[in-house]
Amino acid sequence: MPSPQELAARTRAFVHDRVIPVEREVVVDGRPMDDALRLELQKAAKEAGVFGPMSAVEHGGLGLDMRGAALVMEAAGTSLIGPLAVNCSAPDDGNIHLLAHACDPEQTRRYLAPLAAGEVRSAIALTEPAPGAGSDPRMLMTVAEETDDGWVINGRKHFTTGAEGAAFTICVANTDDGVTLFLVDQDNPGMKVGRRMPTLDHSNPGGHSEVAFEDCVVPDSAVLGEVGRGLDHAQARLAPSRLTLCMNWLGLATRAHELSARHIGGRSAFGVPIAEHGMAQGLVADNEIDITASRALIHSTAAVLDEQGPLSSAARHAASVAKTFVSEAVWRVFDRAVQLHGGLGVCEDHLVARFLVEARAVRIYEGASEVLRWSIGRRVLRTFQ
Repeated sequence: MPSPQELAARTRAFVHDRVIPVEREVVVDGRPMDDALRLELQKAAKEAGVFGPMSAVEHGGLGLDMRGAALVMEAAGTSLIGPLAVNCSAPDDGNIHLLAHACDPEQTRRYLAPLAAGEVRSAIALTEPAPGAGSDPRMLMTVAEETDDGWVINGRKHFTTGAEGAAFTICVANTDDGVTLFLVDQDNPGMKVGRRMPTLDHSNPGGHSEVAFEDCVVPDSAVLGEVGRGLDHAQARLAPSRLTLCMNWLGLATRAHELSARHIGGRSAFGVPIAEHGMAQGLVADNEIDITASRALIHSTAAVLDEQGPLSSAARHAASVAKTFVSEAVWRVFDRAVQLHGGLGVCEDHLVARFLVEARAVRIYEGASEVLRWSIGRRVLRTFQ
């Protein structure tokens, strides 16, 4: 197996040569971001030997630890659709971690193996319309009742990423013994994928949908992990998925940084190249600072996850810190990139406008910055009391 550094170089070349031309077709020309395109790009990634940074070798992946993945996934993230091409985009990246942690052998065969191999997509249904669960899972209103033959699930979800066209959905529901995770096949007549919500971000196949569970009958074998331990199992997903989100978006921020530097190097104003104006240099410097700091946080957090595991308190804390900082830092980078492009920055021909719009949701997905700050502050204060 090549080293992570070699795989990162290969991935960067693959994204540059194969993915970025398609990215322009999607952003500028309106090519649908659908499963046909996903499968086309993932086939090319497999041929290039860069598929599956988060997947085990036995499932056709690269089998990287988090430190190795940090290098490869930043390279994948240099295109808006690069993570999708190598099968490390949300929600599948986090679901692969969760399934690897909680699946029994039969569930591994039916759900994890095809997902990790890129044969199917998945979704996870947690967020609910008010007054249901959002940032606080204790507000969960979806209920699963045990029967002689299995379980019956009832409840409503929204912002279910990738639900349209997913092969299965992980449903988070309350049971008498506590929160439990259920694997629900897409063809289950009791699960109905409704309206695709019109969100700012457009780069996920399947979008973000409303989902209803109406007398949704599933067998006992649909329980993922143990009954009542759903939130415990979800912790195996949380820290890695927060960090992979950071890795991917850092890659796109570095791309925007490069596009901006090249743009102002080739344009003049007031008799000199824009790159020689001090205010432009200040924006470039601030971008470099945010990118360097983000990369350092990602790599240090990856080391914590590798050494202490995703369920450790240290991993959860480090991932919260990294996700909060990086999600806000990359937004600043994209905003400066738009400014450095001037009027062209708000035109999607130059891509940075779409990068900025897509990135707005990153401060909310996988934990809103305000909620993460609250949890970070509580952990810190506990150490001094």
